[in-house]
Amino acid sequence: MRVAVVLNHDRMGVINRFGQLCPKRDDRKTVESVVAALQEGGHETLLCEGDKGLLTTLEQFMPPDPEARPSGIVFNMAYGIQGECRLTHLPAMLEMAGVPYTGSSPLGHGLAFDKVVTKRLIRDCGVPTPNFRVMRRGTERTGDLRFPLVVKPRLESDSCGLQLVHEPAQLRQAVEAIVAQYAQDALVEEYIEGREIWIALLGNGELEVLPPVEQDFGHRKTRLLSWEDKMHMAGAAPQRICPAQIGSKLARTLRDISVATFRACECRDYARVDFRIDRSGQPFVLEINSMPGLGMTSAYVLAATTAGYSFSSLFNRILHIANTRYFGIGIP
Repeated sequence: MRVAVVLNHDRMGVINRFGQLCPKRDDRKTVESVVAALQEGGHETLLCEGDKGLLTTLEQFMPPDPEARPSGIVFNMAYGIQGECRLTHLPAMLEMAGVPYTGSSPLGHGLAFDKVVTKRLIRDCGVPTPNFRVMRRGTERTGDLRFPLVVKPRLESDSCGLQLVHEPAQLRQAVEAIVAQYAQDALVEEYIEGREIWIALLGNGELEVLPPVEQDFGHRKTRLLSWEDKMHMAGAAPQRICPAQIGSKLARTLRDISVATFRACECRDYARVDFRIDRSGQPFVLEINSMPGLGMTSAYVLAATTAGYSFSSLFNRILHIANTRYFGIGIP
């Protein structure tokens, strides 16, 4: 099968520079590893930029057959270039052009990317999440929220702008910094002291729940994952334990809550749900990542390899799942 692996790397293929620039660049080495994995699966691949020239490139690489059926699929690894809700941009282009692709739809990415909408949706389903408020000004009242509080942008990923604050003056500064830097609301939520465990999901109908991954903070005073941690810039980044050592009851609870969160946010093919477990053993969903990192050292790939997948078989499995979703059959 023809598979176009689409990324956002050079960011030059736009008509105008307008709106918030995506702070994340695709890891070229990761994308090239995915291309190699798909080639190992026997696919003809093309690596291309998800910009204004993409549709012309795809039409040349995978022209429709005489019955107007798609002759290929996109493996979506594009995080967007600029503007709001950037994860939705490539899927929306492909939907309009009639090109199948892996991963969530514009709706799914939009619901999952907006942390406030995610929390409201899952609360309606009975899923626990930390108490929160949305703030635009640092002088707004926090209501019944209890310090310490975690403050982060409403519409960013990878812990961009995340701060842990312990008193009102810090909160005011953190909220105003987010509004100034990111031009968006700040999500303010109660900090849950305890363990952090991530659950990776694979599939659509009957979801495969991969082994849990725990972030081991060791003796760190601040037990939160920062942007520096996720970009591998921290001196003492948390270690990952997979499978996390948890009891069968908590494992079932995390599995059920993860699936409910995936369904509530209209995700597809694969995703990752991040939890905090308080000292009493109560889990709280922090967020769902509709497009989790897929590098060789990522938590998602660690969970998959622990479950028995090789790096190559994981990506070919994702492709198979997406093709089945579109056409009712897997890839020969």
